Amino acid sequence: MRITLGEKAWRWGLCLGFVLWVGQESMPRHAMADAAAISPVEFSGSLVKTVKGKQYRAQVFAKEDRLRLEYKYAIRTERGYAAIEIIRLDKSETWYLLAQQKELLVTGLDPEDLLPIRPTLPGERERILVGDATAAGRVTQLFEVQTDHNGRVERFYEWVDLDTGVVLKLVSRDREWSFEYERFRLSPQPAYYFEEPQGYKKRMTATAPRGRG
Repeated sequence: MRITLGEKAWRWGLCLGFVLWVGQESMPRHAMADAAAISPVEFSGSLVKTVKGKQYRAQVFAKEDRLRLEYKYAIRTERGYAAIEIIRLDKSETWYLLAQQKELLVTGLDPEDLLPIRPTLPGERERILVGDATAAGRVTQLFEVQTDHNGRVERFYEWVDLDTGVVLKLVSRDREWSFEYERFRLSPQPAYYFEEPQGYKKRMTATAPRGRG
């Protein structure tokens, strides 16, 4: 089985153009008691996305404004298959590691394909605190959120980690998709996870490759 870059339902963002930066402005207004005391977090986790009953999995590593996704199934690109994707907000780039070719395929960052990390949703119109809950074995606050993004109204249930403000689970009430962490661990992440691998040749591409493997 192969997953393609063109399948937006597989991509973790799914038109939720989240910024991975963990500044205070992204904290939920009704949630964190002391937002100023919460610093940028580093973590790893096993992420599961469900689309119309079908599950997709990736291991996630986050370090401030950088993200690494290690997919269970490879992504097809114009140069071959990539099982690792690195998102670099500081460079506005997405990198795909092509291990067999020893190449790094570089595309411009598409904000609609970013993994939701912080609670505030694009086009958010209403946020209601439902109450305390748990997700990935951690204490969270459960919110009901309504958005109007690019003319599309959508409703969500959102589980926000009480200690870090990270979204641990998100369920669309209007469409058949969700994502959640099965395991979530706060821990320092090595800087080299998010750097260009030694010995790889860098290749630029204007658009994300499409096609099925």
